[in-house]
This record gives sequence, C-alpha cells and structure tokens, in this order.
Amino acid sequence: MGFHDVRFPASLSFGSLGGPERRTEVVTLANGFEERNTPWAHSRRRYDAGVGMRSLDDVETLISFFEARRGQLYGFRWKDWADFKSGRAMQDITFEDQVIAIGDGETAIFQLTKTYQSGEASYIRPITKPVLGTVILGLQGEIQREAIHFEVDYNTGLVTFDTAPDVDVEITAGYEFDVPVRFDTDRIQTSVASFQAGEIPSVPVVEVRV
Repeated sequence: MGFHDVRFPASLSFGSLGGPERRTEVVTLANGFEERNTPWAHSRRRYDAGVGMRSLDDVETLISFFEARRGQLYGFRWKDWADFKSGRAMQDITFEDQVIAIGDGETAIFQLTKTYQSGEASYIRPITKPVLGTVILGLQGEIQREAIHFEVDYNTGLVTFDTAPDVDVEITAGYEFDVPVRFDTDRIQTSVASFQAGEIPSVPVVEVRV
C-alpha cells in the first residue's frame, strides 16, 4: 500500500468532524433475542477534512495536498485533535501513561499501544504512527531515553530496547501519535462563490491499516 510519511496540515484538521467506527453484525432471532458479532478486531476512524476550511487559502492548501496524494492513491498522517496523546488530552505526556507489555527476559521489540478502559471492559489499540521525538519509555518506574536505551520505528510504532527487559518488568510508554489515513474520494468539488456563501466542501478521510 502506498503511504506518504507526511501529515495533513494540523491547522486544517483542527475542528474537523470524525471519530471511531465499528462494524457490528446484528441478527434478531425468532424469539426476539439478538446475536451480535463483529468481523473487525479494531475500530476504524473517519473524518471530514472539509470542515476545517476557513478561507480560500485553506482550500488551495487542501487541493495541493490532495493532488500530491493522487486522491485516494497514497495514505498520509492525520492529527486527531480529540485523541492524539497516550494520556489525557489536557495533561502532559509522561513515560507512565500506558502499560504496553511485561518483560520476559528475552523479547526486546514491543508495539506501542493505547488502552481504552471503561469499567471492567477495555480495548487495546495498536499505535503505528507515533510522532517523531515524542516517545518516552519506562521500565518498572524508571524513565528510558530514545537513542540511549531504545530505538523507535516511526513507520510501525515498534520500539526496540538495547537489552531485553527482565522478567515481570512493567514496560510503560508516553507519546503523541497520528492516524494513518487516505482520502475516501477521488474528487473535490468547490467554488469561490459557494465557499464565500458559507458552503464548505465535504472531503471524507478514512483510516487505513498499515
């Protein structure tokens, strides 16, 4: 799959509509009860890039970005302003934000993840597009530094320790991240007259698996 490691202008994604989507298959039985199942292990996010357009300069920037991606052909990074940190949106990142694994004394490579908890239920989301220079890790409460104790693959979200963490050592992480997406259309329709009249073009964007 073609992917350009470039972020959609964050000033334009600010204020956009969007969020996670699930696919649930619901079958209603003859007795009125339901059976529910899902073919998706992970949610998929959708956004509308047109909502953030505030000026004709913004529209020009959008069109340039769209053309450089060849419409739907190439994916890109997207900043979801409602969910782009390992911790809470209004708090600074710390190396204890997320528990991503427990050491076994042999494994040195781990996937960055984010856990969404509600009551006893939870969902673990793989983080594949961390933001350059934001990843900090911890081992059993002690901070680890990139390029000293570990390396990060910013294209996959994999972190590699120089030495495998010991058995039962808690591995934690803090980071900012982007969502890998593509345009969900091969056409953008807008005009100066419609934009000045307050009509904003709809430009759907959808998350891709990488």
